[in-house]
Amino acid sequence: MRTFAPVPVYRLIEDIVFPPPAHAEQGLLCVGGDLRPERLVAAYQQGIFPWYSEGEPIWWHSPDPRFVLLPEKLHVHRSLGKVIGQRRFEIRFDTAFADVIKRCGQKRRPGQRGTWITRDMQAAFNRLHELGLAHSAEAWQDGKLVGGLYGVSLGQMYFGESMFADVDDASKVAFVALVRWMQARGILLVDSQVRTDHVARFGGEEWPREQYLERLASLVHHPNLRGPWRIEAGDLALER
Repeated sequence: MRTFAPVPVYRLIEDIVFPPPAHAEQGLLCVGGDLRPERLVAAYQQGIFPWYSEGEPIWWHSPDPRFVLLPEKLHVHRSLGKVIGQRRFEIRFDTAFADVIKRCGQKRRPGQRGTWITRDMQAAFNRLHELGLAHSAEAWQDGKLVGGLYGVSLGQMYFGESMFADVDDASKVAFVALVRWMQARGILLVDSQVRTDHVARFGGEEWPREQYLERLASLVHHPNLRGPWRIEAGDLALER
């Protein structure tokens, strides 16, 4: 469970309306509401996302700075490139979304008690997946799911949520394949929300919230690349 110094926050009403993201203090903007698809889409379109623990109300966040990755700046270390070249994993998209989000929620993380991927969050994102707006990238080995990640795609944006790996490099290879696949199809920005060492190693960078929101507004209202996503014949996602 996270703690915050006392800051003013907004309480959401039944209508799908959010306060301006610039009003967030310590990244925390508002509380309440629900996780129906319409509200989640409206939130992501404005640079806002839910993050809370089981038993808490729904807390909505818009951090400053924001951590992002430009797909054209994706950096793959030589050692990972060798793993990709060895084809240790079969990469699939959108074939086991519910399993990926469940496994992300079960993954133990240093310094973290419990998970923010609550049962309600899983149900909400599974619904977005059914609507073709949430997608998973999966690493399979010997017919077993051993790593993956999931997120939300709106317009030319992909909002990464979480990842897991039971085998070394599994989620990394899936991430590289996904970013390359999205770049080839016109997705121009990957939002990692807050800094992680994992995304930093791939070339992630911090943007001031104002810069992020300006770029978001120019990308998010393009036509959605709805699912299911698939690696097609001719894709070179794992061969570069």
